[in-house]
Amino acid sequence: MMANRPVLVITDMQNGFVREQSAHVVPVIVDLVQRWQQAGGDTLFTRYLNYPGSPFERFFGWRRLQSTPEIDIVAELVPYIDRGVVLDKTIYSPFSPDGVELIRKHGWNEFYFCGIATESCVLKGAVDAFERNLTPWLIADASASHAGAEAHEAGLFVARRFIGPKQVISRDDIPATLLKAHGRPTGEGT
Repeated sequence: MMANRPVLVITDMQNGFVREQSAHVVPVIVDLVQRWQQAGGDTLFTRYLNYPGSPFERFFGWRRLQSTPEIDIVAELVPYIDRGVVLDKTIYSPFSPDGVELIRKHGWNEFYFCGIATESCVLKGAVDAFERNLTPWLIADASASHAGAEAHEAGLFVARRFIGPKQVISRDDIPATLLKAHGRPTGEGT
């Protein structure tokens, strides 16, 4: 097995998914990304793109996130995008054919998932990593659901069942070597 090559996966932090129920996670993720990148870590920003005739449109009648400004990554994270990689996707998971190639190219084998929505795209990415014999971590306090706290908690419950209870962590559980502290010891919450 190759050495651990971790990546922070910032899932679908787009204008169309940041609503009253999920907005609280934006500053949390900005801080996490800043600390992760300052420590030299790789970051992968996923961006979901809906399209006419998609399963989301056909089965849910959902036509959002098809154009700017809804598809754009939130302004607070834009300054960090250039130091990371952006993956556009039309499925829940980053493990699309383009994503798999990107992951292989970078040699990533340990994934720290955060973002929106815990019960769908964040969860699906973590499960797909697990099923590919990669190491998934789901950062509970750096994830949220635009459907509210109940959907977020449901996603965490299912994640513990699918990828293992110890794989659902908080920011305080991220190894100190992966984060640069901002004037405080790594591991203290924000």
